[in-house]
Amino acid sequence: MNSRQRLPTPTPAPEHHGFAFKLLELLAIPTFVVDVRGKVILWNRACERLTGVPAYQVLGTAEHWRCFYDRARPTAADLLLQGRSADAPALFERWSLGGERGQSLCAENWCLLPRTGHRRYLAVDASPVQDSEGRMIAAIETVRDMTEEKQARQALEQLATRDALTGLANRRCFDETLHGEWQRAQRHQQPLSLLMVDVDNFKQYNDAYGHVGGDTCLQRIATAVASEMRANDLVARYGGEEFAVVLPNQALKGAAIVAERIRCRVEALQLPNLGTGKRVVTVSIGAATALPAPESLPAQLVATADAALYRAKHMGRNRISLPDDCTDQV
Repeated sequence: MNSRQRLPTPTPAPEHHGFAFKLLELLAIPTFVVDVRGKVILWNRACERLTGVPAYQVLGTAEHWRCFYDRARPTAADLLLQGRSADAPALFERWSLGGERGQSLCAENWCLLPRTGHRRYLAVDASPVQDSEGRMIAAIETVRDMTEEKQARQALEQLATRDALTGLANRRCFDETLHGEWQRAQRHQQPLSLLMVDVDNFKQYNDAYGHVGGDTCLQRIATAVASEMRANDLVARYGGEEFAVVLPNQALKGAAIVAERIRCRVEALQLPNLGTGKRVVTVSIGAATALPAPESLPAQLVATADAALYRAKHMGRNRISLPDDCTDQV
């Protein structure tokens, strides 16, 4: 900081609050207090350690958001002071109102602390400070660094929803996603497509190259299939050597195009499979599309795609197959 720059003058704490402020200053939990003008009147030492911003740079200013974010946005304490608690869902990953009359705000979100450069998951609790007549004169916010807990939860969620071999979504994740996309498609009256992808003659491949070779084969196919996905598509390992692809808002014609791209990409891998006529690993794909109706179920879409996959196998493998009637309805 330029020595010629004048430091902001901190707003003095009321005399009868002096002892409380001294306690907060020494509190091990990062804590700051903002008055009704939006000016910081307390920034304790724990807050300095968390953000890397010393108190003298923030006291008396309304720039405390800079300690947590790289662009202007209110903190939880600011929302309380401005009567904007209803804006919390747009600003925080998780939030809830507490206190006897819902005057306190608890929230969580990721922050990239500008001064330290560290990305931290912070849980904040903001509460009003009232005078003897019940008028809000300030807001106090405490901050907890929950990064390690958040990362541990994410790791557990990853284990619960990811296939260990391929890194794709697992069957549980597929079932949950298909159910959610089915409901969304029904609400918005949009088509929902599904591809069932099965590796041809995989038993012969395993017999020739062993289970380690088979695992490597599945991993490479998984990568090939995933490379054809849009951001909102889902590819999952359905079981064994079978994969499932959920294509939201995709009609049957578009699903068939995606299926053919997948088939060609797997064949282009040129993974040798000497027990087959093609001499390389190929896949068969069954496609189906639904316009979900209230009386229909996602299981019907799965059954239709499975039947199409069976036809592709019966017709000679290394091909795609559409439903018998080739309609967009299930």
